[in-house]
Amino acid sequence: MNEDKQMTSNKNFFDALKNAVNGIAYGIRTQTNIKIQIVAAILVIVAGIIFKFSGLEFVLLIFACGLVFVSEMLNTAIEATVNLVTDKFHPIAKVAKDVGAGAVLIASLNAIIIGAILFIGKIL
Repeated sequence: MNEDKQMTSNKNFFDALKNAVNGIAYGIRTQTNIKIQIVAAILVIVAGIIFKFSGLEFVLLIFACGLVFVSEMLNTAIEATVNLVTDKFHPIAKVAKDVGAGAVLIASLNAIIIGAILFIGKIL
């Protein structure tokens, strides 16, 4: 039992930080949607620079992009956990995966709406 706890516990802050960075790297390395979202975030940030966004506008833009990224990472964690528990179809497993994907969709729609408000305001 002590061995199991060592596998799941961080010994210190730096172990926790290393594990978090490993999780981010795993998400970027294995999830196509995360790669797409990173490219989209870079493009909108560059566009924000071109359109001379204010500090508050940048905060909103970065927060919206970050929310999409965080929701995609959480969805990846949910999917990995469900896959660990079962490799067969189960209606509850489907619910977990669908709800995770729905969270990403909501965050993405939120980001699109915020981006539209910010960019349309600058374009007009």
